Amino acid sequence: MLSRLTRLPRPAALAVCAAPLLGLFAAAAFAPLPFVIAQPGLTADVLGARDGKPVIVVTGAPTRDTKGQLRMTTIQATGPSTTVKLPELLSHWFDGTRAVMPKEAVYPSGGSDEQIEEHNLEEMAKSQSAAADAALGYLHKDPKAVKVDLNLADVGGPSAGLLFSLGIVDKLDGDGSGGDLTGGRSIAGTGTITADGTVGAVGGVALKTQAAQRDGASVFLVPEAECSDAKSELPEGLQLIPVTSLTGAVDALRALNQGKPVPSC
Repeated sequence: MLSRLTRLPRPAALAVCAAPLLGLFAAAAFAPLPFVIAQPGLTADVLGARDGKPVIVVTGAPTRDTKGQLRMTTIQATGPSTTVKLPELLSHWFDGTRAVMPKEAVYPSGGSDEQIEEHNLEEMAKSQSAAADAALGYLHKDPKAVKVDLNLADVGGPSAGLLFSLGIVDKLDGDGSGGDLTGGRSIAGTGTITADGTVGAVGGVALKTQAAQRDGASVFLVPEAECSDAKSELPEGLQLIPVTSLTGAVDALRALNQGKPVPSC
């Protein structure tokens, strides 16, 4: 004898089978996902001032007035405790001004929002120290005689290192022949830096190029390893210059000012 379930009309049987699947889809739609949503963040001119204070303060050596801008760039991402669900993720997936990134790629060490902020500020402090050492080493200046203070403590992370170093070089030496390292342009960029002047990759460069173009930059310095990422969403009119070291970055800017060929991605 057939059971009651087997005698159900076919549409009803399909509906019964579909119900658990619909439940799973509904649960997935509202479940938190291990992703963050990122967008272009602020930029700041390291040759200028922030909150009424010069970003770069040098003592123990004469400095020069500068023209042009050297803009460090950032991204803004949802915090580690922010819940990102499927509808929100899908709404940003095809938005060129946003990026969906694995949470572990942005916050590899995990932690609370407060812990992440503290970690990023520590990384910024280390980056500023390395940037000063790299710039003074490049200029052959004694760090015991020349002191550099960098006032940008409210921005976290190590990715402004290259721009800090270039700003110190511009303040102290310009292009080496009396002109500005920027050539009067608005130069933006990103990249970590070590005390020996090595430039490292940072992530999020496609969003940072958008921030740079938005704030008036015409040239963007990018770690060479991230050229392809930078080109993926490159805003019109923004020139990419790949770099691997502080020396290479300075040489490229000098060549640009002299109308000579410069590296390109």
